[in-house]
Amino acid sequence: MATNSDQPTYPSLARFDFPTALVVADASHVLSVDGDVEGVYPWKSVTKPLAALATLVAIEQGHVRLDEPAGPEGATVRHLLAHASGLPFEAGAPAQAPGRRRVYSNLGFEALAEHVAARVGMDFPTWVHVAVLEPLELDSVEFTGSAAHAASGNVLDVLGLGIELLTPTLISAELGAQARTVQFPGLDGVLPGFGRQSPNDWGLGYEIRAAKSPHWTAPGADPATFGHFGQSGSFLWVDPNAGLVAAFLGELSFRESVHGAIWPDLNAEILEAHRP
Repeated sequence: MATNSDQPTYPSLARFDFPTALVVADASHVLSVDGDVEGVYPWKSVTKPLAALATLVAIEQGHVRLDEPAGPEGATVRHLLAHASGLPFEAGAPAQAPGRRRVYSNLGFEALAEHVAARVGMDFPTWVHVAVLEPLELDSVEFTGSAAHAASGNVLDVLGLGIELLTPTLISAELGAQARTVQFPGLDGVLPGFGRQSPNDWGLGYEIRAAKSPHWTAPGADPATFGHFGQSGSFLWVDPNAGLVAAFLGELSFRESVHGAIWPDLNAEILEAHRP
């Protein structure tokens, strides 16, 4: 499935000088399709919502509890999901006590994966396949490494993940709503690529738009919008109040002067076209 890249649905797509793929949907219909949506690209940190959902399925099934100890001393599963465990970005000992600051942490998600794997009795990539990829039929997705950044797949499967986040079927609606609610409110921190945010709101593995500025979503996005972007030049966002999901992948890695400049305009065009 592909569309004519010379006539994109949204004007800002023409500003990318490399192949991209974008799909927008509501809970039951695909609203627009642009680019080669069957092309497989790395997701990088868009892997984190996938890993978070797999963790939430483990919680739903009773293998894991949100507030059980996990990771560094004093931290819990909730801290790890919400980047509040005190672990640094990629390596080293905790820089501070849990719950003091929002420190975006690949290491934290890897610690989370180890903890979940021990509870479910299988390695984390296998659990992700069993708990999420197979039931949602996300057949293009390959995930064999870090829970922070190892997934790849096509944009239709990013969209499929987003639709599950909008209308959960693998977990209860109550747990789904909790996942997109701010955890440890008021924590400051740095949003990679977009600088210090005060506060830097995060849910259970999902970044929450809130009032952040600058940001990769539209300037007028609903504060309840949640999702993630990745250094591969990928994004997934869900607007729960408008019932919209948008998924984007591209051939080139994130650049602040390109993606950081175009994505807010592109997302504003999506909202203008489809938000009620």
